[in-house]
Amino acid sequence: MPARTRHTRAVAVTLGCASLALALSVPAQAAPRPGPHGTGIERAVLPAGDGWAAAEGSTTGGADAAPEHVYTVTDRAELVAAFEEAGDAPKIVRVAGTIHGNSDADGTPIGCERYETGGYTLEKYLAAYDPAVWGSDRVPEGPLEDARAASAKLQQAAVNVRVPSNTTLIGVGANPEIIGASLQVRDVSNVIVRNISFEDTYDCFPQWDPTDGSGGAWNSEYDNLVVYGSRNVWVDHNTFSDGDRPDSEQPRYFGQLYQQHDGLFDIVRGSDLVTVSWNVLKDHDKTMLIGNSDSAGATDRGKLRVTLHHNLFKDVKERAPRVRFGQVDSYNNHFVATRGSSYGYSYGIGAESRLVAEHNAFTLGGDVDRATILKKWSEAPLTAENNYVNGRRTDLIAVHNAGVPGEQLAEGAGWTPELRTTVHHPWAVPVLVGLKAGAGRLASGLR
Repeated sequence: MPARTRHTRAVAVTLGCASLALALSVPAQAAPRPGPHGTGIERAVLPAGDGWAAAEGSTTGGADAAPEHVYTVTDRAELVAAFEEAGDAPKIVRVAGTIHGNSDADGTPIGCERYETGGYTLEKYLAAYDPAVWGSDRVPEGPLEDARAASAKLQQAAVNVRVPSNTTLIGVGANPEIIGASLQVRDVSNVIVRNISFEDTYDCFPQWDPTDGSGGAWNSEYDNLVVYGSRNVWVDHNTFSDGDRPDSEQPRYFGQLYQQHDGLFDIVRGSDLVTVSWNVLKDHDKTMLIGNSDSAGATDRGKLRVTLHHNLFKDVKERAPRVRFGQVDSYNNHFVATRGSSYGYSYGIGAESRLVAEHNAFTLGGDVDRATILKKWSEAPLTAENNYVNGRRTDLIAVHNAGVPGEQLAEGAGWTPELRTTVHHPWAVPVLVGLKAGAGRLASGLR
């Protein structure tokens, strides 16, 4: 077995008069275990017929990785170095323990103040752009807005981690986590992401926009995982959440929630052939976009073919998902909404979308209106058959049209999904998904 090579990278970013040295040092790694080829699960490929990612060549990730391209990583520096060393060659990257996106050279978490530059502090920003001082009809500009943007750029360099083509990224051992990093599957192909808890990808420097909506809004960057312009991607048995920083516990400034999270997991900009299976997405506001703009038809039309099956969407406010343009097959998912006060909708019907939502289960609290499961954003037909709400078969389109008469939805997506494996009765879905979805629920062997 070839000896592993020692790699050292140093990145220094200047913060005002001081400097933050993020020396990304990757120590020599032991040979991959348990053998030169990794475990069977680590080399697993997407099963035939398992959703859109099984079309047009299927999805194999790093299944063919050579022994020298099997890595175990324990911090952000090692994760980045593994991706850079292997490049687009088939690779298996095993995440062990907790990786922090916002961290120093030793992998120790750092706070937002380490990125502040140009005299930025939140207190100064709030004082400068208070609507009572700045007004409510123009967006912030000037030295403090420039300082906020510069500080945000420093954080972005640490938070965004790009995943190359032909990669299997998989959690191993007890509680593999990636906290505060945004995994960017961007302009690549053939990627598998499995068995990882993604938490709290937070923006230290949200921007205030007093012209956003009737009362203004705080706008943030970063999703836990983004699939952007990529194809043949399989995302399986992961957990996505805000972790210990839920939006519900954040302060309000200028009368609006200080929003530090964007989405949990977005699929955008011409991405195609994606299967999302057996994941948990929970306790979040803007959960999942499939297509991020009504004006992106030039890149998105004919793409954004995505399958969602056996996922748990638990106490998410909206976008589970919101769909534009794509042929999206959503079946055997479990949607749980226990609090009507924090629930907006599940499926968002957007521009030119062709959603098929079948054989799903919904568990709703007593104050959640079934008519709001669907939300019409644009004129687009959908198929919604054999879905069960609180154990009873429910025609979601009919219930919506009766309850929201001003937003009539048309039936018939115009296509029939063929790439499905086992389809379970909706009665069985809550139990199956509860037992098997999320990180830590793969078969034994990830050690």
